[in-house]
Amino acid sequence: MPQTSPESTTICCAPARDGGRTEPTPAEPIAHAAGVTPRLVQIEGGIFAMGNHRDDGYPADGETPVHAVRLDRFLIAPETVTNDQFGEFVKETRYRTEAEVFGWSFVFAGFLADDFPATRSVAAAPWWRQVFGAAWNHPEGPDSDLSTRRDHPATHISWNDANAFCAWSGTRLPTEAEWEFAARGGRAASHFPWGDELTPNGKHRMNVWQGAFPERNSGADGHKVTAPVGAYRPNGYGLSNMTGNIWEWCADWFDPGYYARSPGENPPGSKTGTHRAMRGGSYLCHKSYCNRYRVDSRSATTPDSSTGNIGFRVAKSIV
Repeated sequence: MPQTSPESTTICCAPARDGGRTEPTPAEPIAHAAGVTPRLVQIEGGIFAMGNHRDDGYPADGETPVHAVRLDRFLIAPETVTNDQFGEFVKETRYRTEAEVFGWSFVFAGFLADDFPATRSVAAAPWWRQVFGAAWNHPEGPDSDLSTRRDHPATHISWNDANAFCAWSGTRLPTEAEWEFAARGGRAASHFPWGDELTPNGKHRMNVWQGAFPERNSGADGHKVTAPVGAYRPNGYGLSNMTGNIWEWCADWFDPGYYARSPGENPPGSKTGTHRAMRGGSYLCHKSYCNRYRVDSRSATTPDSSTGNIGFRVAKSIV
């Protein structure tokens, strides 16, 4: 049996390392490498109503009140950073992710063999297991690889890792406001980037858990783990997988009370905090425990934490 860790900071979507650091990991500064900026699309910005219009989320997540936000135009990647892209960054910079530095990361227990050695699990979310040797290039542990997942999103990426990639690629992480505006794809108050129906005309539009969580995933949407970054039809702005597949880091410190005092123009998020915001939900989300695969849902974990369902997409300001 796995050993539970009641001291772990627990979020069912993505657990946090004990005693997570709140400042970026000390490392050699990474310079922008000319010519490596990922493909970006321009979002014109404007005014939108940010937040959960139905008030059917989790109160602790702070999805309300709905409030008007005006954004300047900005650039954002149509897809999350892939394993191939992250691998190029590692090759060029010799960067070591925090999962590699710590020597372990969190892996969904259902991906592990029945005789997998007992390791720490998370008390309130026992489907998460500490796996030594798990990292971006070994997503289920040392015996796994990326041979069939080169065009899948890079995972086991901490917020600090994502920012290191951004420094190298001349980009940044999107703010929560930019992310939600982009995810909506021009739709004002929908649950999902395409509307309110989860499977319009019986067709799956994102990668989330299908079946009884955490025992059985039927894979009815075509995927049981991550899906390729362009696996589903993009939203109205040409952006793929803005819900489901993986959680995506945002620039902001997470603050459940921020919406009540958020500035109305280009909100940057709270100035301090312990957890960084994540958006979009993942392939492990299911309505029975984590109804966070919506354009307005929020979650967070510490900036040094990594799991098999967290990655990122990049953005850039237009000067």
